[in-house]
Parts: sequence; C-alpha cells; structure tokens
Amino acid sequence: MKNSLKVLTGLFITVGLWSCTSPNDIVDYSDDLAVIDPEPGSTPGYNEDKNVYFGDLHVHTKHSFDAYIFGTTATPDDAYEYAKGNAIQHPLGYDMQLREPLDFYAVTDHGFLLGSVEGWADPDNGRAGTEPFHNLNAPENLTQESIASRSQLFQTYVRNIAQYSNIWTRTVAYLTGDTARGSTIYDVDVHRTAWKDVIQSAQRHNDPGNFTTFVAYEFTASTTRSANTKGASALGCLLTGNGCNFDGAPPFENANLHRNVIYKGNKFTVEPFTRLKSVNPENLWSWMDDLRDRGVDTIAIPHNSNGSNGQMFEMENWEGLPISTQYAEFRMRNEPLVEMTQVKGTSETHPILSPNDEWADFEIMWQRVGNSSYSRPFGSYVRQAYLDGLGMEEEGRGNPYKFGMVGASDTHTGAISDDESDFHSKVGILDGTAVARGSVPISDQQVQDLTGGNAIRQLSFKKIGDRNFNNTIFNTWGASGLAAVWAEENTRDSIFDAFRRKETYATSGSRIKLRFFGGYDLDEIDLAQDNLVKEAYKKGVPMGQDLAASEGKAPSFLIWAMRDKNAAPLQRVQIIKGWVEKTTGRPYEEVIDVACSDGLTPDPITNRCPDNEALVDVSDCSISSDRGSNEIKTIWTDDSFDSSVKSFYYVRVLENPSCRWSTWDAVKNGTKPREDLQPTIQERAWSSPIWYSY
Repeated sequence: MKNSLKVLTGLFITVGLWSCTSPNDIVDYSDDLAVIDPEPGSTPGYNEDKNVYFGDLHVHTKHSFDAYIFGTTATPDDAYEYAKGNAIQHPLGYDMQLREPLDFYAVTDHGFLLGSVEGWADPDNGRAGTEPFHNLNAPENLTQESIASRSQLFQTYVRNIAQYSNIWTRTVAYLTGDTARGSTIYDVDVHRTAWKDVIQSAQRHNDPGNFTTFVAYEFTASTTRSANTKGASALGCLLTGNGCNFDGAPPFENANLHRNVIYKGNKFTVEPFTRLKSVNPENLWSWMDDLRDRGVDTIAIPHNSNGSNGQMFEMENWEGLPISTQYAEFRMRNEPLVEMTQVKGTSETHPILSPNDEWADFEIMWQRVGNSSYSRPFGSYVRQAYLDGLGMEEEGRGNPYKFGMVGASDTHTGAISDDESDFHSKVGILDGTAVARGSVPISDQQVQDLTGGNAIRQLSFKKIGDRNFNNTIFNTWGASGLAAVWAEENTRDSIFDAFRRKETYATSGSRIKLRFFGGYDLDEIDLAQDNLVKEAYKKGVPMGQDLAASEGKAPSFLIWAMRDKNAAPLQRVQIIKGWVEKTTGRPYEEVIDVACSDGLTPDPITNRCPDNEALVDVSDCSISSDRGSNEIKTIWTDDSFDSSVKSFYYVRVLENPSCRWSTWDAVKNGTKPREDLQPTIQERAWSSPIWYSY
C-alpha cells in the first residue's frame, strides 16, 4: 500500500510539474530571435496599391510523423532555404530546386506526434516499443526496397500508439486532458523541442521586405463518426481501451477535417493544439479565440475538403444542430480562407455538382485522405459551400462559408512541387520516382523491389496493353498549388492582413497575376490609364470583399490577368456566378467566359470563347507558340443582375493546354504516356469571390 501511495504521489508531482508549463502558455520571442516588422511603408518594395506575392502555407519536414517515416530528413531550415531558391535533396538523393524563389513560406508540420518518430528512430531513446523505428533513416535504409517496412510502421505502429499504455499513463492522460500522454512511447520534451525548432527556424529566416515566414502547424483531425453518429472522445476511448484505432481515437470514417494554423507576430504557444487534445474543429476555434483574447492572432485554413466525405462544409455543427449566426461568426473569425487546391486534388467543384461546367473535372481526387474509400462530393467542394452559405444567410442563419481561396502544396519533403515538368510528388520514398507514381511502366523486377514480398496498401499493379504500371492514388495527384496575396509589402503584418481581408487567390502552380474588382462605376474606367488599379480601389472593392447594393444598379467587374513567363499563354477569363433563388431557395450557378485570347470574343448565346486552336505535342511536350495571350484585361457588367438576390462572383483564368506531370514523366523516360491518364491539363488561377449583399 505504501509503495502504491509513493507511486501515486510521484505521479501527481509529475502531473503538477507538467501543469506548471501548460501547453497553452504563451512564449514571447520578442527578445529571442525576434522578428520585428519595420514601420509600414518603409520597405523598398512598398506599394499602396499592393504587390502580388506567391507562397506556400502547407509544408512538412522531418518533424511530421509521416514525412519522417517515408524518408524525409529535411529540416525547417532546409525548407526555407529551398523556398529562397536553393537546392535541397529529396530522400532518394536527387536535387530539388525551384525555377524562381517564392515570396513567403510556412512550415506546417503535423502538431500530432510532432518530432516523435525521429525520436523513436534514435536507438538510444530508451523507450520500449520503439525498436522497429531504430535507425529508420540511416543512409543505408533510404531505399525504395524499404517501402514495405515503412508502410507497415505507418499502418500498424503510428496508427495504434495507444497500445503502448498502462494504468499510470492513462491516468496522466486523464489528468492532463492530453491523449498523447497516455502512451508510454510519447515524449513531451521531444514534442516541445521539435515545436521550438519550427518556431526558431521561422524566426531566423524571416527577412522583412524580401522573404516572409510564418510560424504554423497542421491540426490533423478526421471525423469520429460511426454510422453517421458523432463518436466518443479520443481520451475516453483511450481510458476505456475499447475500440481505439488511431492514437486513442474512436472508430471513424476517416473523413478529412485537416487545417493549417498560421500565427501572426512573435508570441506562440508552448505546444500546438492537436487532435490528441480534441478532433473537434470547434474546440480548435475556441482555443484560437482564447489566444486572440491574450494578444496572439491566428487563422486556420481547411484543406482537402475534397477528401472530407461531405463533412468539411456541413449544414450542421459538430453536435448535429443546425448552423446558426453565432456558429457562422465563430467559424469565419477563425477560418477566413480555404486551401482549395493542392497535390491531393482540387476542391473547387466536381462534375456531379457542376454538370454544365466543362472545366469541373480538373485534378479530381475521388477518395478520402489516407483511405481508399470514396469521398462524397456533396459538402466537399468550395463552390457548393459558397452556394450553401448564401442559402443559410437567406434563412437568417449567417454565412459560415464566406472564405477566400488559396492554394498550397502539402509537400512532405520540405520542397513544394508545383512544376508539371519537374514533379517529385509529395511523400518522399513512397512516390519519389516516375515508376512509383505509376506514370511509366514497371518491370517484374521492380515489382519485387517495391513490394519486398509484402502487400502494401498504396501499391497495386495494372496491365494496360502490354505494359504493367504501379496503379496508385498518386495518379490523381497534381503539381499544385500556390497561394497568392495582394499586400502592400512583403512582411508578416502586411501579408497576414491580406489573409484576414481575403485579398488572396489560388493557382494550380503557375504564377499567374490576377486582379479582380467589383463596383458600380468601374465601367467608366479606361483600361489603358496608368492609374488603373488606384481607380479600381477608389471606385470598387477587391476580391474577398462585400459589394453593397446601389439603388438596384447592376455591378461591373474589372479583371486583369497576366501570364506566368515560365508557363503557357492565357486562353480565357471566366466569371463564376452563384446565387440562391429567393422564393424557392434553389441554388444556381453560371460559368461565363468574359474575355478570350487572340482577339476572339465570347459567343453571346453560349457565353463561351471559340477554340483558339492551341495544341500540345505529347511526344515532347512542346506547345503552340503563336496562340494565347500574355495579358487579358476586361470589364464585364452583369446584365442579368437582380438586386433582390444575394450572389457571389469569382474569376477563373485558364492557360492554354500543356503537358500534365505524368506525360512529362513519360517523355523524360523515353516511353509513351499511360493511356488511361489525362495527357494534358489547363493550368489556372481562381480569385477569392466578391459577394453582392443588400
């Protein structure tokens, strides 16, 4: 009995020590690697009419559990060096380098198990149960032959760390409210050290006026549903020991609810808020609200709604109650942006949702994230969310889906892969070659090398004609994307403020420059005048903003698109309009070509540009040099405007066709493209909407 009391006393002392430094405590870095933005307007590139800046807000390094398992040893420092234009190594040993540097970057390692796998790989860590990870990424083990064993680690060990627990660790988890502490192989010091490395690296590399970094991480949550019912808490599941299948989480349908959390300023929490504290995004928002009350501003950016099985943009809250005005304000305060395109697919819309949109099938990933199950389109795509938001607003319930758009990569090698002609995919050893991605044929020997005699969830093989291919979900992945912002200068404050006001847009990887304004006097502007942008700001509102009613007058929209010098010319500019019919509540959408390349004009009946006959030679990926435009500038007035109906408008800019990454892989390997893959794509940009309201 005395021994038990001693153990319990020691346990409570330990818990007490942990509580002295709460995960929610704030550390001020103002005097330690401080990043102090200069006075607004003092950087050489300052522009009151705003500059465009391109970046990536979704980047993983060795601190992410899955990145390290699949061979990534790149540090946050390496990631920032890459973004600034320097070469870094892929886990398979080849160099990765951008065509031109980016303007901003954020390392967003998974807060869940941050740094843990690298700690388990240390054979001297002393924790029983970590032996299978020892020396995981020693140079001699960074081979494709290791894919089978790495996949086994990912599936069996990381997804079930709750098996490493006992009554004492479960008690600590209960008292601290943190599921991670229920596992004997979890090390809070390793977790916090990795988070500190993420912070300090961002602080070191931030260079106001030249290159901006953001301290950030990924909140990696999935739905906890069984038979469409909200599941029990992860902590409760761990404590009972019943039905846990993912780090203490209860059974779930694996519908993606991931977010990236971006900090502003020099104050950060001791730990990130992770799924091991709660898988409920509303609890994340409450944590963010509390931080804001204490002077730490953050935003969360949902991603891969396409893999959410309809759960990202629901019509009810976490408890299953109808969405209210309070919920809408709560969500929009914390999530003003959505990551609409990335390597794991584009979430603008889906052919099922937009059957009259010929471009709705762009880079669709049909399955859920980390799961081979089909992802239900309804509730998973941004355009439908915009329409649903208008409908809820008409019902007096507020609009929780009034967000701006950005793109990102979700790279797990530290290096964004946004160039179709130089695609190295996402997951290191697992998809770092053309053979592994399934874009070039695979030999019988390579089948044996990749499987190692073991079945791997990600790998299956498909016979097409007389050729075998690795047939994986990687075929549906894309060389996407980028976040673009219009900000006065390249500083944290200026760019973060652009996030807040949603003056942002997404691209599929091309650095298309896109301006978009709405107003009632824009049709009076001369498109050739030098102060065009200044007049547009004066007479209208930019992307991401509301346009108030003006005595029933129809709005006009100014669009100015400029091509990426390293990409194909522009083919057309479109406006996507959405509205909800007032009496029936029925949603409508319309895709309108408002400007065409090559001096062509849209057909007034079909609202479509004629084909400009731009071609692609898939044998060498050359494209037409005499088709398309370097710049498209136009003003369009909505002649079908109804001032009594709330609506949204956003711009989609399409380039001429060019080779998809899978075709580039085939060309580089001297083989013909795989017949069942799309050989070409049209790179594009999507603006944040302008919402008409009254």
